[in-house]
Amino acid sequence: MSRRVLPPCQWCGREIAESEVGRRRRYCRQSCRQRAYEHRNSLKGTGIPEDSVVLSAQEVADLSDRWFAARCAAEDVATAVAEGADRFELADLTATLVKLTRDAERLR
Repeated sequence: MSRRVLPPCQWCGREIAESEVGRRRRYCRQSCRQRAYEHRNSLKGTGIPEDSVVLSAQEVADLSDRWFAARCAAEDVATAVAEGADRFELADLTATLVKLTRDAERLR
């Protein structure tokens, strides 16, 4: 049986566990669902579109740091390829790159 690929949590970006019954889940856990509800209600009457993502300055800095780490890992892979690294080193570097890019996908 093949596993369905579900879209990430609409609040935090984490992977959502597959459910056999009911509608597709939009959030990975109840706390994310609650934060999204609070966010939607806090925007009412402000003129800010409901689908906007509002991040604190710290969240923006953290996101920027995660993308910088991912870019550095990608540069490490490119350097290793140019220098003729063996497949084991490349496999290790690409695994690190994949982990960092997954982390960078999270908005919060």
